[in-house]
Amino acid sequence: MSGLGISVVICVYTEDRWEDILAAVSSVRAQSRPALETLLVVDHNPALLERLAKEYTGSPDGGEVRVLANAGPRGLSAGRNTGIAASRGEIVAFLDDDAVAERDWLRHFAEGYADPRVLAVGGRTVPVWASGRRPAWFPEEFDWVVGCTYRGLPPGRVRVRNVLGGNASFRRTAFDAAGGFATGIGRDGDKRPLGCEETELCIRLTRARPDAVLLIDDRAVIHHRVPEAREHFRYFRTRVYAEGLSKALVARSVGAQKGLESERRYTTRVLPSGVARGLRDALLARPGGAGRAGAIVAGVLTAAGGYAVGSVRARRSGTAFSVSSVSSVSGIAHAPRDGRTGQTPQTGETGQDEGGRST
Repeated sequence: MSGLGISVVICVYTEDRWEDILAAVSSVRAQSRPALETLLVVDHNPALLERLAKEYTGSPDGGEVRVLANAGPRGLSAGRNTGIAASRGEIVAFLDDDAVAERDWLRHFAEGYADPRVLAVGGRTVPVWASGRRPAWFPEEFDWVVGCTYRGLPPGRVRVRNVLGGNASFRRTAFDAAGGFATGIGRDGDKRPLGCEETELCIRLTRARPDAVLLIDDRAVIHHRVPEAREHFRYFRTRVYAEGLSKALVARSVGAQKGLESERRYTTRVLPSGVARGLRDALLARPGGAGRAGAIVAGVLTAAGGYAVGSVRARRSGTAFSVSSVSSVSGIAHAPRDGRTGQTPQTGETGQDEGGRST
């Protein structure tokens, strides 16, 4: 397994994160298990594209860095698909542009692929708060709001329904089997903070390959910067509502049973425990206990509202995202695949609406 090449894809979109981008690339270059290459995919920002190309052209210090323009529509999913299509590694890993990976990040990913059934391995994402500490009211159960690993996920190397996209890797054959990330479902620059594109992909993958194993290894650690604007309840509420909208799209595409499988355990076990813990801390006069309990309740209600609105919209207009084979991304020179090209079929095995692939 040590011979597998790993390509690392970092999707970027704004010069405001210039120092973060450089730090992310440096963390990949410092890996104990070297990456085959690092691909910086720039999302429709010519100035940033030119600046990064100048920064890394002919750079001799520790590994190949390639700078590419997103060849698809604006957004994170199309950027990732561009990176997949251009990459040469048997494994494709993804790192957020405002995160840095610990030294053994790729080594722990590679170890997971010793089992040929494993098609995806994710890691643990730790928040780095701009203020220097977690807001007292912010519950760990909702760390996914800021793109981090949340309380309630099992520890160690465990099998999961889906990995989290900012700290994840996939075997190349996963994309050959299931296609790429769905466009029109995830983030698009500074628009509403939607998500769930990796959830939808992972569900689609396990339907295409029922024998597939997806893992999270909490030793594969990255540290993700949380800007000050995201430490406030206003962003918390907006992000949670957007997650409800996204979950409705996914459930419409793949069916509620699979689309909400993990969420049922989360809402019936993890969150009630969090509320009880917050109330206990409040009784013991510990800072933020009542705030955390209240935030959990507010988060559940807000997400439920987003899901209800999203479900109504999906019933009226159908799912609004599409999935293509990554080898069909235009304008990208990429390694040979197995011959699959063109648009991935959009109809599901259970007669779901066009726009979300279920098989």
